[in-house]
Amino acid sequence: MIYHFYEMQQAALMPARFVADLTQNVYSNPFNPLSYTQIGRTISANAELFERLTRRFGKPEFGLDETVIDGKTVAVEEDIIYEKPFCNLLHFKRDTTRKDPKVLIVAPMSGHFATLLRGTVEALLPHHDVYITDWVDAMLVPVDEGRFNLDDYIAYLIEFISLIGPDTNIIGVCQPAVPVFAAVAVMEAENDPNCPRSMILMGGPIDTRISKTKVTELAEARPLSWFEQNVISQVPLYYPGAYRNVYPGFIQLGGFMSMNLDRHVGSHLKFYHHLIAGDGESAESHRKFYDEYLSVMDITAEFYLQTVETVFQKHLLPKGEMTFHDPQTNRIFPVNPGAIRKTALLTIEGELDDISAHGQTIAAHYLCDHLAPEKQFHHFQENVGHYGIFNGRRWRSEIMPRIRHMIRRFNPDCSPLPPHDLRAIPDLAPDQWDHKKHNVEKMREMSRRKRAKETEDA
Repeated sequence: MIYHFYEMQQAALMPARFVADLTQNVYSNPFNPLSYTQIGRTISANAELFERLTRRFGKPEFGLDETVIDGKTVAVEEDIIYEKPFCNLLHFKRDTTRKDPKVLIVAPMSGHFATLLRGTVEALLPHHDVYITDWVDAMLVPVDEGRFNLDDYIAYLIEFISLIGPDTNIIGVCQPAVPVFAAVAVMEAENDPNCPRSMILMGGPIDTRISKTKVTELAEARPLSWFEQNVISQVPLYYPGAYRNVYPGFIQLGGFMSMNLDRHVGSHLKFYHHLIAGDGESAESHRKFYDEYLSVMDITAEFYLQTVETVFQKHLLPKGEMTFHDPQTNRIFPVNPGAIRKTALLTIEGELDDISAHGQTIAAHYLCDHLAPEKQFHHFQENVGHYGIFNGRRWRSEIMPRIRHMIRRFNPDCSPLPPHDLRAIPDLAPDQWDHKKHNVEKMREMSRRKRAKETEDA
C-alpha cells in the first residue's frame, strides 16, 4: 500500500505543481519586466522551490559526448553492448586508437541510477576504456522476467567480466564492494581465465562490524521480517513491473535525506536565496546536483532483503560463510577470499564517510590472506565524505590518480601515457603508494582475534 499512497500523493499534487511551474516561467521570463524586480524574483523562487520539492525526477542522461586524449578533444559514444533484464552493460566508446586499460565500473544498486557516477566516468575516460553497469529500475521489469537477488547480481558481474575479457580491471563503488569481491573470489577459485587484473573497492561494506554507522545500526536493530513488512511494496498495476515486490526508490531517498537533513534543508535555503539574489550560477550548481541526487529507482525485494541479511546482519563474507548460488548451473560455490591470488586489490576510504565508515572497506585485505603484499594497496582520503570518494575535486586530483597508477601498474601491455598527461594528473611517488598500508596488518590481527572469539563463544 505504501507505493499506492505515494502515487496518490503525486497525482494530488500535479495541479499545484503545474501552476507553480507556470508561475515560475512567467516571473523568470526576460520579457516580463517583473522578472528584474525583487518581488518578481521572490515569486519565481517560491514557485520553483515548490515545484522541485514535489517533483518526481526521472532518470538523467550521462551526457558524456567527448573527452580529452593526448591533448586533443575526441568524441565519445555511449553504446549498450549487452542487455539483461535488470541491467545494461554500457561502453563509453572513444574515437581513438590508443590502447588503454579496460575498466568495468560497477555502479551501486542502492536507489540511485548509474548516472550518479557521471563524474567517476568522466575523470577515468581520458586514460581508460570505460564500461559501466547501468541497472534497470525494477518497476520497469515485468514479473515474467523472473527474480533478481544477490546471487543474480554476482552472476551478472561474472558474465560481464568474461564478456569484456581477461584484461578487465573492476571498480566497485559502495554497495557493489561485496558482490564484486565475491565474484572475483569465485572466479579465482574456479581458475577462470577471465579473472580481473585488478579490483578497486571504494567505500564498501566488506565488514560492517568494524565501525558502525546509522545504516548498519538500523540493519542490525531490526529483524529481517521488519524490513519485509515495512519497506517492501508492490509495483502498481500501470507500470511494466506491475505486482513485482520492490524496495521503492522514494523510501530509500527518504532514508538518504534523513541522515543529513540539516545539510539538505540548508542547501535548499541557500538555493532559495540564490534565486532571489539572481545568482544564476550558484542556483544552477544546486539544480545539477539535486537533479541527480533526487532521481531514484526501485530495487527488487529479494535483492534488498538478501543484501541486508548477508552483509549487515549475518556478516557472512568476513565470517567465511558466504556462498554463491549460480542461477545458471544451480551449483553452490563457497565464496573463499583466500582463493584470491592473482587479482591486485586497492581499497579506498574517506575520513568523513558516514555510510561505509573507516575500516569497513580495508577489511578486504585481511580476508585476502593469500594475496601477495605487493598486490595489496590502500588509500585513506582525508576530509571527504561518502560522495567525495568518487566525485568532486579530491576524487579528480587525489583519488583517481592513485587508481590510474595502480591499474597501469598491472596492465603493462597498454599504451604509455604521454608526458603532458602525467603533468595534468600527477603520478604517485613510491613513498606515497603504500600510504597507511600498515593498517592492513592491523586489520588482519583484529580479524584473527574476532574469529578466535567467535570460535570460543560457539
